[in-house]
Amino acid sequence: MQLVVRARKILIKQSSCSSNFYQSININYLKQKFKKKKMKIKKLINVGIGVLLSVIYTSCIGVDENEQSYADEMSKLNQYITGLESEGYDVDTTALGVYYITLEEGDGEFPVFGDTLTVTYSGYLIDGTWFDTSEYSETDTTWTFELGDEGIISGWNDGMKVIDKGGKAQLMVPSNLAYGETGYSSIPPNNSLIFVVKMVDIKQQ
Repeated sequence: MQLVVRARKILIKQSSCSSNFYQSININYLKQKFKKKKMKIKKLINVGIGVLLSVIYTSCIGVDENEQSYADEMSKLNQYITGLESEGYDVDTTALGVYYITLEEGDGEFPVFGDTLTVTYSGYLIDGTWFDTSEYSETDTTWTFELGDEGIISGWNDGMKVIDKGGKAQLMVPSNLAYGETGYSSIPPNNSLIFVVKMVDIKQQ
């Protein structure tokens, strides 16, 4: 009888230990699962916070993710020039760094600083987007200005010196000789400008 009672106690104790063991396993499993889920949620929260801060930062400082860098601009300009050369155009450059091709030879003298020039022109971005033209002049389809005017971009003034009276040229002006990193009106930052210019008249100073 005592052996039977003792055997029952052993079985009860083993059953209790077994139950505690499985409970322990279940608790540890749940803890690990909860910990993994907690880490996943934390990671998602951190990503969300990062995106939110990025949006706030961009909106505060006015950064446009679509704006290209100066290096991107130079790469596109080089590709553009290479394309012109492959079509047979002779691309030259001024000492200041304006690229140009002569489309029509004139029969007069070349302008110098201080001369008053009358031209027709159209301006484009390197992707072909039009941004300006003398066609909308208040007087006629020409524009008259003094060469060397400090209110005009340096690349334009420099490019005029390679066009004689009656001549026509295409100028390719890098942004460092135009509107640089800030851009202007419809011209984005770090964009080269393309001008097709006809020299109508030159009045010496």
